[in-house]
Amino acid sequence: LANCFAQSRLLMLGDDAIDEPGERPGHKRYRGNQPSSTLLLDRLTPATLGALIALYEHKVFVQAAIWDINPFDQWGVELGKQIAGETERMLAEGHGHEAMDASTRALIEAVWNTERQAEREKGG
Repeated sequence: LANCFAQSRLLMLGDDAIDEPGERPGHKRYRGNQPSSTLLLDRLTPATLGALIALYEHKVFVQAAIWDINPFDQWGVELGKQIAGETERMLAEGHGHEAMDASTRALIEAVWNTERQAEREKGG
């Protein structure tokens, strides 16, 4: 989940998501302000997994064709890995997310709420 939320944050904020001194080379810059959707499912079943894979395969293919881009360019993924550690710590410790942007805070809180609900259902 940390990598998922980190990617969402990176798509929104770009290079500003990372406090790192100095300039990156142009091909490693990430401008942010990129549209994205994060889907949270209550359960992962073969049917939901298949639907998600088909949805994203089609989405990536069509967007790459329309925008004339290389869908395999991975610099955004590499930057997301740099900020995932902080997000992973917040998820594990259950606090510290207050300083995050509103979108990432809401995703983290949704996961915590789902985990609490699952624990109540187990114990109850």
